[in-house]
Formats: sequence, C-alpha cells, structure tokens
Amino acid sequence: MSKLTLYDLPSKGHCRCWSLNPWKTRLALNFKNIDYKTEWIEYPDIASRLSPHVAPNPKTDSPSWAAYTIPAVQFPDSTYIMESQAIAERLEKDYPTPSLHLDCPFLPKVQALLPEILKPLGGLWQPAVPNNLLNPSSKEYFERTRAERLGKSLTQFAQESGGEEAWVAALPKLKELGGLLKGKGGPFVLGKTPAYADFVIVGWLQFFKAIDEKLFERVVSVEPAFGTLYDASKQWVERDDH
Repeated sequence: MSKLTLYDLPSKGHCRCWSLNPWKTRLALNFKNIDYKTEWIEYPDIASRLSPHVAPNPKTDSPSWAAYTIPAVQFPDSTYIMESQAIAERLEKDYPTPSLHLDCPFLPKVQALLPEILKPLGGLWQPAVPNNLLNPSSKEYFERTRAERLGKSLTQFAQESGGEEAWVAALPKLKELGGLLKGKGGPFVLGKTPAYADFVIVGWLQFFKAIDEKLFERVVSVEPAFGTLYDASKQWVERDDH
C-alpha cells in the first residue's frame, strides 16, 4: 500500500470528520500534506475492525476508557497505531517536516486545560452529538454508553447541566487557554509558527462547530483568540470528508 489510512467516525448525511480526537490527527496529516485516505467506522464496529491489528488501549480507571478507539492510523508499512498523541509522534518521526513541535512546552498545558473546559460544558455538547451528528447504529451506541457513564440519560443530563451555569463554570479555563494563545502574540501558541498544540485546540473548535455552530460562536465570543487561531488554521480544516 502507498497511502496512509486514517480511521475516523462518520457523520450522518454528507460524511465528514466531526470528533475532537480524529480532528487532531487529520489536522496533523493535512498540515504535513501527507497522502492519506479515510476509512469510516461506526462506533459499534471499532473494536471488531481494529482488534486484529493493534493492542487495546492500556486499562485505566477513567469511565471513558475503551479498549479500541478512534482515531487509528494504518501506516504504509501496515503498522496500526491508535490514540492521537501516539499517532502524532509516529507522524513526526516518519514525516519530520514541517514539524509539529511536539516538544512545545505549551502542549501539556493545552492537553490538561481542554478536559477542564469540556467537562463543565458536557451538558451542552454531549446530548447534541447523537441527534445532530450520528447515524442510527452509532447514535444508539453513544446514547447507551454515555448514559452508563453518567448514571442518567443524556436528556436528563442536558436538563440538569446544560444551562448558563455551564458557561460560568468553564469560563476560567477558557480564559486561561486563550491566554496561552496570546502569550507569544498569536495566532498560534508559538506566535507565528503552528504546532500540534494548536491543532488540539483547533480540533476542539471544529468539534464544537460540527455539533452546533452556536457552541463555536459562544466560545469565540468569550475569547476572540480562538477565532483568530481558527481563521489562521482554515487551510488545514478544509479536507474533512475523504
């Protein structure tokens, strides 16, 4: 095989990338201008498709742990790698230019801050994913597994945690993440040089944009630096459906 294969989660209607973690990998591939193709896998089919080729994710105590996850990549040598950070490291090794700057000191900070933003906003974005984005088999899987994690239905979760209080809770970390973007003058965390840390943020912005444009607009209104970064990264967001 000559092309790298990216395994991604499909969306209903016109199939395109929507999820945060696959976007991190897709952005890195697009940035490096690597020749690749996409294979779409519905949530219930991930384990059966990937398990013959790659070891499961190390077991953790996290309620969101899953043995097999998207993104995964099959490299031209037929090696499979799962998990966006591990994929980024292999991409940087095999395709060193342009660099993802994985040694950027801001990357661990970005990776730590993002879950602290996503968690308080969960009542706003999680219930919208199955209704707005997923095909029937993935919709059923997502609603069932998230209800198991939360101990309540996504409908109840939205009612209890989806109000204005969610934005109030997320605001300090949103501002902190925006501060990282502005520290070197922007639009990127390193200033004028794009890095993987930026793609983690852009992947999240595109994720919110795909779920509900209003989520994206609210984030940008809270911290305009996110909009500046997104605009500076548009060339790497364009390829989302093949």
